[in-house]
Amino acid sequence: QVQVVESGGGLVQPGGSLRLSCAASIDSFSIYNVGWFRQAPGKQRELVANILPNSITYYPDAVKGRFTASRDNFKKTVFLQMNNLKPEDTASYYCNVGYGRTTNYWGQGTQVTVSS
Repeated sequence: QVQVVESGGGLVQPGGSLRLSCAASIDSFSIYNVGWFRQAPGKQRELVANILPNSITYYPDAVKGRFTASRDNFKKTVFLQMNNLKPEDTASYYCNVGYGRTTNYWGQGTQVTVSS
């Protein structure tokens, strides 16, 4: 059974940093695309970073220049470094590990709260 586990969330002051981790117990992890999403109360889930098997990344404008995704295929883990955090970054952060159109796995999420 595939498991995807996020960790690293917490409470941080505006301007601070956090590093999230997404660990997947999955064979051939290196061929999977990994997306980081977030969902704030009352809002839709949105993509904040995507990292392809070849480590090419994509970020929406809201986080570009502040968030950086990276992957360690040997450890089957993807990281999300979040710098200069803002109160509007407060949300539950989820990791999606996917391949093709029909294969994808979600984690349970980790809470990030940015507040003074």
